[in-house]
Amino acid sequence: MGLLDGKVALITGAARGIGKAIALKFASEGADVAFTDLVINEAAEETVKQIEAFGHKVKAYASNAADFEATQEVCALIEQDFGHIDILVNNAGITKDGLVMRMSEQQWDAVIAVNMKSAFNFMHAVVPMMARQRSGSIINMASIAGQTGNPGQVNYSASKAGLIAMAKSVAKEMGPRGIRANAIAPGFIITEMTEALPDAVKEEYLKLIPLKRGGTVEDIANTALYLASDLSAYVSGQVIPVNGGMYC
Repeated sequence: MGLLDGKVALITGAARGIGKAIALKFASEGADVAFTDLVINEAAEETVKQIEAFGHKVKAYASNAADFEATQEVCALIEQDFGHIDILVNNAGITKDGLVMRMSEQQWDAVIAVNMKSAFNFMHAVVPMMARQRSGSIINMASIAGQTGNPGQVNYSASKAGLIAMAKSVAKEMGPRGIRANAIAPGFIITEMTEALPDAVKEEYLKLIPLKRGGTVEDIANTALYLASDLSAYVSGQVIPVNGGMYC
């Protein structure tokens, strides 16, 4: 018996990285998985194959998470294909870094649209479904940057702080309908993006982490599993830091 037997999970931006790790973790615990990405490429198709190996239903959908109408359409299609949606993970995200005095309006708008507006789009589409079944778990993928700020990332930090506040607000709004909403705030996580950083930069990050290592995508996936399952049945409106003690 898995922790998510009979559940359907929708994960945005899950072709690779943290989103993919969450999708695989959920499937290993019994969930059927629908996931979106901007395009369905080889990486997305490989994720589908790996989820299928667990013997559960999976389907990838090409969708621009920042587009409100496209999100409404893809969520309606997912409900039609899977019958219901029990778990929503708002994971889609990008970075377009720069100092605030040099940041362009386009850099600001793009990050806010993909990182934060996309979460609104998906919650707007999925919450009515969850309200009808009087149950659901929403997980927003925030960041330590949304708690502390980060130089050169005023747009990214603002978007991630917004995801935390959105989870808290939805928890209060939808709790009477049995819907929980929480956020995860990863710290320095080892992904393709962070592996590309210069060694000197990575060493400086490690100096700030009491556990003296970067986190793994599995660390984040395990936290997401906890929030998606009944293990956290009385946890809502919270932000769970996964940062090795980097920020307490």
